[in-house]
This record gives sequence, structure tokens and C-alpha cells, in this order.
Amino acid sequence: MRLKQTRSGGQGLERSCGEPGREWIASAGPVDGVELFRAWFAGTAYRKHRHDTYAVCVTDCGVQVFDYRGSVHASTPGQVTVLYPDEAHDGRAGTTEGFGYRIVYVEPSLLAEAVRVLRGRPAPLPFVEPVSTNPRLSRAIERAFRTSLESLAIDSLIVDLADGLLAGERGGASVGAPRRVDVRALEQARQFLDAEKTRVVRSTELEAITGLTRYELSRQFRIRFGTSPYRYLLMRRLAFARERIHRDRPLAEVACDAGFADQAHFTRAFRSAFGLTPAHYRALLGAGRTLQSGAGST
Repeated sequence: MRLKQTRSGGQGLERSCGEPGREWIASAGPVDGVELFRAWFAGTAYRKHRHDTYAVCVTDCGVQVFDYRGSVHASTPGQVTVLYPDEAHDGRAGTTEGFGYRIVYVEPSLLAEAVRVLRGRPAPLPFVEPVSTNPRLSRAIERAFRTSLESLAIDSLIVDLADGLLAGERGGASVGAPRRVDVRALEQARQFLDAEKTRVVRSTELEAITGLTRYELSRQFRIRFGTSPYRYLLMRRLAFARERIHRDRPLAEVACDAGFADQAHFTRAFRSAFGLTPAHYRALLGAGRTLQSGAGST
């Protein structure tokens, strides 16, 4: 995730919650209506303000206290905070130890379209409790900060957030999403992702091929294939990379050929998928070949 100065002001410097030091913020985006933001504050974080996006946040450490809609709220580690667009709020540490959090800002129009797809009809934007333990929203934020802000990843994130917001609005009940799928369109999308696995594929390309909107595609793809288009493409890319490793290609070359932005991005994705770094995987392959060669010569 690329860190930069954000719309909220300040220079980004990412570090862990438990590490002492000065206050910091870090962000990625905004990209296609989504911004990822991470911060740690020791005292008063920010005065009363409002923004025109949804803000969905997970408290990572400490106690986050804020005034919102006439009440004082507190969020502790693991809890989810949701702020409705254009609602005034502030933020401060609830203890002397400070607090850290990760937050996703999303343009309301994107969530409105995802809600329409999930509901099967136009519907009002969800309004949920400001602090909860909503597991769907928590998982969506976790995934957002583990992936890059590629077009297909953003689509999946928005659908996941919309699903979590609707579940929170309904007290945790599952969303009654229509289950119909366009098998032919989904197969076209899958084949296209297979063919273009070594590059970034944009939502507009899949929309043009399938005739489905990006959120309809994301919902239906998961129903039929059990994963998101972004995740499917990533795993095809990693399978291609692993095949190149088996051919003893240099890892920097493998990362480039497989369409990763750089070797660090490749390493993170590989380790997340397989539990090993590419270098460790290659070393284990070499050890296995040595053992097999030794066994064959006896």
C-alpha cells in the first residue's frame, strides 16, 4: 500500500500500535471512490468535522472516543465504528495510552449501487449503530488492508461493506439477495481472467464482456465460483508465478512476468496465499530435488 499525504493532512509513517513515538497517519488512495486510512493518536485526534463519505473503521488498540449524533461513544480493540455521510463527529483517546485504527472511506453512490444489487431493488443507504462487533464489516476491512486498490478488489470491498452494513441495519440477519446467476456471462468472465492473468484487469473490461454491472458480477461470481473476481485473478497469477519458480526463473523476473507491481508485492501475495515466501518455497523445492536425486542414485 503506497503511503502519502492525505486529504486529512499530515505526513504518513506506518508503524505498529504498540510502538511508542509521535502521532502518525498513513493512507492509500483515494482510488475510484475508496480511501484506506490508518492512524495512531495519543490525545485529541481531531476536532468536530464532517465528510461526505461513509467511514467504516476498526479500532486496533487503545480506546477510541468520539461525539456523534448527540452522544458520546467508545470503541475498543476489534470493535467496528460506522459514521454515516455528512454527520459531524470528533475523535480522541479514551486513555493515556492512545489509540490506533484502520478506516475505509467510501463514496455513498458506490454503496448505494451495491445495496441495489444486494436488495434486488433501489433502497435507502443503510444506517447502523455507530459501534458494534459486526463480523462482516470487520472482515471486509481486514481484507481491504491486505490487498491493493486494484479495480476488481475495490468492487469486492464495496459489495462486502454493503452486505455488512445491511446486516448491521437488520440486527445481523442475512441479506435476502437474489440468487439468480447468469452462467454464460460468468463463464465469459472466468475465461477472460484466465487469459489475462498476468496483468491488472479493470472492472470496465468485465462489464463490457459480460453485460453485468461490476457489483452484480462480484455477487454472482462469488455464488458460482466461491470467490471474488479479484481473488480468482490473483490465484491464477500466483499459479503462473509458481510454475515459473519450478522452472528456476529468478524471482524478480517471476514477479514481473506474473504482473505484480514489484517483488515486494509479489512476496506479500505469495506468502498470504501459501504461507511461505517465494524464496523459502524455492529453497524447499531445491531441497526436495536433492533428496530425490540422492534416493535415485542408491
